[in-house]
Amino acid sequence: MRSRVTMVLAVVAVLLGGVLLVPAAYARLAGDDGGEGGAGGGSSVAAPAPTPPPPPTLAAGPVSVNFKGEFFSWALMDRTTGEISGSKNMASTSSTESMIKAWIVSDYLRELGDKKPSDALLKAASRAIRDSDDTAANKVWAATGGSYRVYPNGQPNPVIKRAISICGLTDTKRGNVSGYEGWWSFTRMSPRDAVRLGDCIADGRAAGPTWTKWVLTEMSKVRGSVSDQHATYGGGKWGIVDGLPASIKAQGPVSIKNGWTPLMYDGNWHVNCLAVTDKWSLAVMMRYPQKSGLSYGAKVCASVASQLVTPQPGAALKVPQQPVGKL
Repeated sequence: MRSRVTMVLAVVAVLLGGVLLVPAAYARLAGDDGGEGGAGGGSSVAAPAPTPPPPPTLAAGPVSVNFKGEFFSWALMDRTTGEISGSKNMASTSSTESMIKAWIVSDYLRELGDKKPSDALLKAASRAIRDSDDTAANKVWAATGGSYRVYPNGQPNPVIKRAISICGLTDTKRGNVSGYEGWWSFTRMSPRDAVRLGDCIADGRAAGPTWTKWVLTEMSKVRGSVSDQHATYGGGKWGIVDGLPASIKAQGPVSIKNGWTPLMYDGNWHVNCLAVTDKWSLAVMMRYPQKSGLSYGAKVCASVASQLVTPQPGAALKVPQQPVGKL
C-alpha cells in the first residue's frame, strides 16, 4: 500500500514542477500504516478547550407580566456594579408589610454591636424573619426604639430614618393611611429602595460585622408555603425563589423576606418579594384585588425572576439553524 501512495505522490511532484503537495489524508495514511510513518506522521494538533460559559445569574432584561391589579413594579440590582434596572415605575412606592422585618431585625442587632441579645429577643428576631411573626417583630421593633408614634412634619420613625440614612434610600417614607402612619408595615418603599435595602443587608451595613451572616442565614431559612397562613404569622417561602433554576440556587444561599397582607381600606392584597445573593438583589411589589388570592402574587414574583435568568434555560436549543445545503 505504501509503495503505491509514494509513487502517486512522486508523479504529482514532477507534474507540479518539483513542489511536493501532500494532501492531509495521504499524510495520515502514510503515517498510520502499521505505525511505521515518519516522525509526526500520525500526530494532530488538539483543539483548544472551549471556555466554559459563566454560571447563570439574574441580569437586566425585558419582563412581561399580564398583571391585573392596581400596582406592579420591580427592580434588580447588579451587586457587582451597583447598577439598578427595572420597570419604568420602579421609584413608585407601596406599603412594605413584613418585608421591612429584615431591616427591623438588622437594625436592632447592629445597635447591639458585640453585645449578645437575650435569648428571648434573639428567638423573636429569628421568628420575625423565618415565620414572619408579627408579635415577635413587634418585640424587636420596640427593643430598637420603634414606636407607633406619628412624628411631626411627615418624619418617619427613627428606625426607618436609620434605614434611609444607612442604606441610601431615596423613595422611602412613613405610612400615609390615616391612623396607621407610624406602623412599620405601612412604611412606603419603592422596589428601587427595596433592592438597595437587600444590598445593605448583604454587604453588612444593616446588621454590622457581628450579625450580618446570622441575618442572611435566617433569611435563607424562611419557611412555609402560601397556604400555611395564620392570624399573626405565616409561611413566606415562595415568590422569587420559585422562579430561580436549581443552577442558581446551587451557587449559594438565597436570602429572602416577603411581605403580604390583605388590607381592608383598599380591598387589595399588598404583596412584596425581596431576595438577595452575593451577585444580585431583586424586589417585586404589587397591589391587586383580594379575590385573586396570595398565590397570584407569589406567581407574579416567580415569573419576574424566571424572566431575568441569564442565560435562559434551553437557550442553546433556540439558536436558529442554517437549512441543510445552504450557507
